Amino acid sequence: MMITKQTKDLQTLDYLAGQVILIDKPVNWTSFNVVSRVRRLTKVKKVGHAGTLDPLATGLLIVCTGKKTKEISEYQAQRKKYTGVITLGKSSPSMDLATEIMEKDLPDDLNEEKILFARNKFLGNIEQVPPMFSALKHKGKALYKLARAGKEVERAPRQVEIFSFDITKFELPDIHFEIACSKGTYIRVIADDFGKELGCGGILSLLRRTEIGEYKVDDAFNLDEFIAQFNEVQNQNQNQKQN
Repeated sequence: MMITKQTKDLQTLDYLAGQVILIDKPVNWTSFNVVSRVRRLTKVKKVGHAGTLDPLATGLLIVCTGKKTKEISEYQAQRKKYTGVITLGKSSPSMDLATEIMEKDLPDDLNEEKILFARNKFLGNIEQVPPMFSALKHKGKALYKLARAGKEVERAPRQVEIFSFDITKFELPDIHFEIACSKGTYIRVIADDFGKELGCGGILSLLRRTEIGEYKVDDAFNLDEFIAQFNEVQNQNQNQKQN
């Protein structure tokens, strides 16, 4: 059973036996924060998610509890779809808005045709070097912790697949996009590499995950609503016991 925003009676479900919950992660929450909140609500120790979203990103997070955590790798392997905005003429160490931003002038001859031509280089199988600001580990230590300490280590490139990369709106310096991609794709790296390809730099200024395989964010629980509905049923049960 998949728990969506249409699901009722959240308290009656067996989270230890295992549930799969679609959550719409809010901005400024880490994926770990969401997992921790679900763990406290359900009182089940074994809770995990099927693919990290950066704190500044929003959108679909698949959270598994109990025995359903064994299925996490199956969800992780499915293709993802994102919408977002790449802002040209900027760069940052984290490739998004989370760290200090450096400005650069846009080329005078930059136009839609050149942007679309550059976009074509990011279709199909491509190689990405994982960003330093990521949860990947080097000798047991998360890369983002090294990056915050001003350190950089060599990272081996990884092959990912971009199934589609549509530019949905030109609003320079902003480029609105929709991307469908394989597991392990860093959209921040696409933004950074895209800006380098155009000679002006680029950062990811907005990101939302809309799909994981067949599952859509439109069916996901808003996190606040999930918490409120869960607590409401819990309070009702407590009142009934007292009466």
